[in-house]
Amino acid sequence: MNSKLVCGFFALSFCSLSAISLMVEPGFFDRSPVLLLLFPAIYVSAAKVMSLLTAYGDQGRPLSRYSRISVPLVFALIVGLTWESMVSGYQVPFVLLPPPSTIVSAFFNNTSILWADFRQTYLKAVLAGYVIGCTSGFVVAKLAVKSRYLQNGLVPMGNFMSAIPIVGIAPIMVMWFGFDWQSKAAVIVVMTFFPMFINTLTGLKSVDALQKDLFHTYAATKTQTFFKSQLPQALPFIFNALKINSTLALIGAIVAEFFGTPIVGMGFRISTEVGRMNMDMVWATILVAALAGSISYGALALLEKATLFWHASVRGMRAR
Repeated sequence: MNSKLVCGFFALSFCSLSAISLMVEPGFFDRSPVLLLLFPAIYVSAAKVMSLLTAYGDQGRPLSRYSRISVPLVFALIVGLTWESMVSGYQVPFVLLPPPSTIVSAFFNNTSILWADFRQTYLKAVLAGYVIGCTSGFVVAKLAVKSRYLQNGLVPMGNFMSAIPIVGIAPIMVMWFGFDWQSKAAVIVVMTFFPMFINTLTGLKSVDALQKDLFHTYAATKTQTFFKSQLPQALPFIFNALKINSTLALIGAIVAEFFGTPIVGMGFRISTEVGRMNMDMVWATILVAALAGSISYGALALLEKATLFWHASVRGMRAR
């Protein structure tokens, strides 16, 4: 199937659903339910588009990278336009679910407020807690790999701490460190320490015995053994912890702000605007959090590909 036909399918499905979403008035589907039959046809055509784009990307052509990007883009557009049409067409109460157009409008009309919240939550609390938690987890794992009692003591504690909900830790940290970003960073440190510790410890212990014997044969120092054998083998585990913690840190900061914060922050904004029934602002703040988390995770994934170009998993992903 050539690219022109793929573009034709995409244009047909996208324009059809866009026209419906623009023409829909409040209660439209209650008065004209027969138009709902158009949606299955649009979904079938959109599914065909995505399957063609997927097949096109798997052929290894020069535009295969753009084909991989376009599939989630088409899917997101279809979901967004369907959301817009259904909310308006069935007169869903604004408090329950605002339409995407209202959310986007609130996002652009309140950029200064959202930026202040983002700076307080992400640039201060999340980054500080993330760096401290991941660094300390890595250092302690480096010490514990040669200490049996540290492993036996900290690994069960990690399982215990992972079972404690955030709502149980956050109020305590607010009492200890105050209402500003420091208490949120402390919550993030607790949440990110053990995932990094356990993953790093597993990675450092996964070095093959033959490699250990080889480095011992060449009389390598402990530093050379660590940087040339242990650390490279542990990097996939470390990046796995970094990606997990990138989402945990943001969730922890937002939830911790529910229990006390200055009059700024994403968690504060969500709780305040829910009380005011400004659901468009609530969803706009959620959009900011989703974008921040996705960009953080994506940046770490790109860094992982660039760093682990030699690893079998990364070579397999590039081959596909």
